[in-house]
Amino acid sequence: MASWRDSFNKFTGKTRFVVSRLFIHLVGSEVTPLLGILNRATRETVESEGDLEVAGEKLVEVCQSLLQYNTYWQSAANEGDVIWDEGEAGDFFDELFTDSAQRYRSSGEQDYEEDNAPLTLSPTANLVVMITVAFEGEMPDIENDLASVGAMTQALKALINLHYQEKLRGIQMHFSPARLGDELNNEQLLLNFPELIPL
Repeated sequence: MASWRDSFNKFTGKTRFVVSRLFIHLVGSEVTPLLGILNRATRETVESEGDLEVAGEKLVEVCQSLLQYNTYWQSAANEGDVIWDEGEAGDFFDELFTDSAQRYRSSGEQDYEEDNAPLTLSPTANLVVMITVAFEGEMPDIENDLASVGAMTQALKALINLHYQEKLRGIQMHFSPARLGDELNNEQLLLNFPELIPL
């Protein structure tokens, strides 16, 4: 339901910005290939020097992959705000980016320096994907409580649609653990992602 401030700002012709962050926690060794998809998407986005079109294409790939892995979703959360000032929206987006970037807590650092040592990578037991977006307009499927499989499914599809509608103004993807061989254990999960709600 729109507040009186939303109605007033629409009336005065101000642009409505939404900044939103989605968390999806997946469990099971079967999700390990998703870590490769996330790393490739991040690398290609960085190589494009933040080109929004490239970042949007990578976001679509990640959302489609998450939808394919939905049987492994364990918990989820989301947060965000509606902001009527572009500068304030940018500041909030940066704030969420910084917070996400600090959540790389994982253990099991692998030593790859030993010659002739067999390379063994432990499967990923826990994987948390954080997607932060800023967009213009309204998208109820993203702005609602997403702590259910159905709601998160609709939100990921809505993110894909926002890319194709060219309404995205900012995209960031983070994930923990950040690389193959690292592990996010249950204690670290509870400590660093307290907002997660079981699905």
